[in-house]
Amino acid sequence: MSANQPAPSNTSAAGGEAVTALATATAGVPPLPPPAKPAVKRTSRGRLTLRRFTRNRLALVGVGIIVLLFVAAYVGPMFSKYDYKFHDYMAFTAPPGGDHWWGTNQGGQDLFALTMRGLQKSLVIGLLVGVISTLVAAVVGAFAAYYGGWMDKTLTWGVDLLLVLPSFLIIAVLSPIFRNSSWLIFVVLLAAFSWMITARVVRSMTMTLKDREFVKAAKYMGVPGPVIIFRHILPNMASLLIIDTVIQIGAAVIGESGLSFFGFGVQAPDVSLGTIIAENTTNAPTFQWLFYFPAGCLVLIGVAVSFIGDGLRDAFDPNSSGARSKGKRRKALAEAGEAHRKASMPKSNDVLSAS
Repeated sequence: MSANQPAPSNTSAAGGEAVTALATATAGVPPLPPPAKPAVKRTSRGRLTLRRFTRNRLALVGVGIIVLLFVAAYVGPMFSKYDYKFHDYMAFTAPPGGDHWWGTNQGGQDLFALTMRGLQKSLVIGLLVGVISTLVAAVVGAFAAYYGGWMDKTLTWGVDLLLVLPSFLIIAVLSPIFRNSSWLIFVVLLAAFSWMITARVVRSMTMTLKDREFVKAAKYMGVPGPVIIFRHILPNMASLLIIDTVIQIGAAVIGESGLSFFGFGVQAPDVSLGTIIAENTTNAPTFQWLFYFPAGCLVLIGVAVSFIGDGLRDAFDPNSSGARSKGKRRKALAEAGEAHRKASMPKSNDVLSAS
C-alpha cells in the first residue's frame, strides 16, 4: 500500500452491523398500523335543510316580514297613546299624523291600535288553525292507511263527505249560534274544514312507508301501531307536514278575514283584519288610510307565507324546480367564468411569436 492511498474505513462494516442488530431486535414486533384517517363530520339533514333555506333570499324576506308583523302587533300598542277601544271624540276620520299615526275611523278610534289588535287576532287564529288542521290530517291519514280495513273505509268516507260539503255556508250558518261564545270556537270551525286534502296525501304516503323495512322490523318486534306511526312514519314525511302547516296558516288568515268581512267571523267588540276592512270598505275612495293600512297588513301576511312556503319546498326537496333553476344558474355562471378565463389566457403560438 502506497503512502498516498487512504486507509480503508470501517463505516460500512459498522453500518451493516447496526442494521443487522436492528433487524434482530424488531424481528418479533408486529408492524405499526397505518395512521388513521381523520374522521369526516357528516352534516345532518336538518342542518343541510336549514342551509338551503337560508340561501333563499325571498324565504328570509318572508320570515323577516312575519317576525316584524308579530313584533308590531304585540309590541307596537305599548308605544301608542290610545287603546283600540278608546274613542277620541275630537278626531273623527282624522288623517295620519303625529297624534294618531295611522289616523282614526268614523268613531274616533285610533286606526293603528285597532289594526294591531286585529293583526294579533288574525295571526293567532291562523297559527292555531294551521297547526290543528295539519295535526288532524296527519293522524287521520296515517291511521287510515296503516290499519286499513274498516278503519280506512270509515275515515276515507268521512274525508270524502267533508270535501263535498260547502264549508263556507256551514260556518256561516253555525257562526250566529256561537256569536256570544269565545273566538276559539271559530278556530275549531275553520280547522274542521281545512285538513281533508292533506289527509288524503298523508294516507297515500303512509301506504308506501308501511311496506318499508324499518316499519316491518318494528312491527315484528312487537312495537304498538300508534308508536310506529308517531315514531317512524310521520317523521319521514316531516317536510310535507311543515310545508302544509305554513300554507294552512296563510290560508286560515285569508279565510278568517273573508268570513269576518261578511260578518261570520270575529264578532264585536273584538276585531280582526277582516272586520276592520269590512267596516272601512265604503270609505276607501274618500279616506284611503282606513282601508289601505289593514289591507296592506293582510297582503303582507299572504306574500310572506308564500315566500316561506316556496323556501321550505326548495329546502326539503333539492330536486324541486326552484332548487334546480338555482343550480343551473350557478353552473352557467361557473361555465361562463371558466370560458372567460380561457379566452383571456395568451395562446402558446402568440407567446412564441412575441418572443
